[in-house]
Amino acid sequence: MDGMALKLPSFKFLNPSISTIRSPPLLRKFSSSSSSLPVSASGTTLREAGPASNSVSLGQLTRPDFPYPPPATSQKPISVLKALQEYYESYNSNVHRGIHYLSAKATEKYELAREKVAAFINAEESREIVFTRNATEAINLVAYSWGFTNLKSGDEVVLTIAEHHSAIVPWQFVAQKTGAVLKFVDLNEDEVADVVQLKEMISSKTKLVVVHHISKYTRYVCPPQFLHAYRPCLKLRHLPSLLLFSFSSLSTSVVVYVYILAECATSSLPIQDIVHWAHAVEAKVLVDACQSVPHMPVDVRDLDADFLVASSHKMCGPTGVGFLYGKSDILSTMPPFLGGGEMISDVFLDHSTYAEPPSRFEAGTPAIGEVIGLGAAIDYLQGIGMQKIHEYEMELANYLYENLSTVNNIRIYGPKPSKGVDRAALCSFNVKNIHPTDIATFLDQQHGVAIRSGHHCAQPLHRYLGINASARASLHFYNTKEDVDYFIHALNDTVNFFDSFK
Repeated sequence: MDGMALKLPSFKFLNPSISTIRSPPLLRKFSSSSSSLPVSASGTTLREAGPASNSVSLGQLTRPDFPYPPPATSQKPISVLKALQEYYESYNSNVHRGIHYLSAKATEKYELAREKVAAFINAEESREIVFTRNATEAINLVAYSWGFTNLKSGDEVVLTIAEHHSAIVPWQFVAQKTGAVLKFVDLNEDEVADVVQLKEMISSKTKLVVVHHISKYTRYVCPPQFLHAYRPCLKLRHLPSLLLFSFSSLSTSVVVYVYILAECATSSLPIQDIVHWAHAVEAKVLVDACQSVPHMPVDVRDLDADFLVASSHKMCGPTGVGFLYGKSDILSTMPPFLGGGEMISDVFLDHSTYAEPPSRFEAGTPAIGEVIGLGAAIDYLQGIGMQKIHEYEMELANYLYENLSTVNNIRIYGPKPSKGVDRAALCSFNVKNIHPTDIATFLDQQHGVAIRSGHHCAQPLHRYLGINASARASLHFYNTKEDVDYFIHALNDTVNFFDSFK
């Protein structure tokens, strides 16, 4: 089986109206050129072979490691699937609850995954990592445990209008019950969160700043030389949707899939500066790192943020698990989020005492297999190297933006890449007089290309931009320039189809 050619007969039901979709020349070329690639590219192979080594990109090297993925998430390497399978087949047991071999091994693997997460983001110790269902639950944990305990009437929480709904709604709950005030930072002329306004908004009343590390809508990465110049920057943020290209061949009965993550445009904020401003008035900082942790090196000690959240499914790991990083001295002062087994120390009829973090915040049976799978995903990412992933995605980002800009009547949100502006590998866009859902539908039904359209869990941001919806396309390290070429080909055909009715 060559490169990205997969036999998945069940997939044909996703597009029942399409009998055949011809594979374009670029895919035939890619398939033949990738036939010499290893069935699975090991971490050592990937570290030794740079993204442009022997004209083979990182996307081509890693493509054989991935079976097909569903939309709105990252692909899962085979090593992650094997880790899940091994848990359920070989040592399926609950954790922290038994002295027998199976429970001990499951507990060991579960806690090893916690250590891997801590090392991945350079936390001081593994007890600063709390496993949750997802990043949304991690933010809710902070809101309910820290927020209700520490916020009172008149206190202010500073956010940006570019935040994901999961970073806004929990604080609305807290504000409604405590009388705290939510203050929102607008975008600047480059459609990036206005860092100057954010700095001015922080005052003695500020108790918490909630910001994305990388935005899901105007994906821009702030160059290091700008971080201390208080310049507005863009970031990578939000759950990755994914462009799924499927091509059927009657002669071979093989379905070929090309994948591209779909996401809103994104921007990277100068977190270190924001943390410095917040800490100067004794405020805490919560960073939504869902769009940065999977795409670039993230060091929580360097950022100095008090809380940071991320989600496994964006990191090539399983769904159903995310994590909260919290400074240990802060976590130790926070009350439990949920009550039940595991989070207790002693239970009496009239009261209970609670375990130390992180157990205090992990009530009940956790997603054991998924946590172990997250550990395997981190092994895979580290085998490649996060800096290598970041550099390769920056190359893809420029290629995507340049080619997308050639489409007639297109409006791409966020700043244009330049010598001083690095966009992440994502573009949110609209085409004049064509609804993004129509674009997505035509791409799916006529070209087998699945992109995400809608408000992308960012309704306040869309309203600010004066639009109801947008289309978004983003890339990950397993993508190639050939994937971008076919996407642009399909998008041009889509635009031409709708323009023909005008």
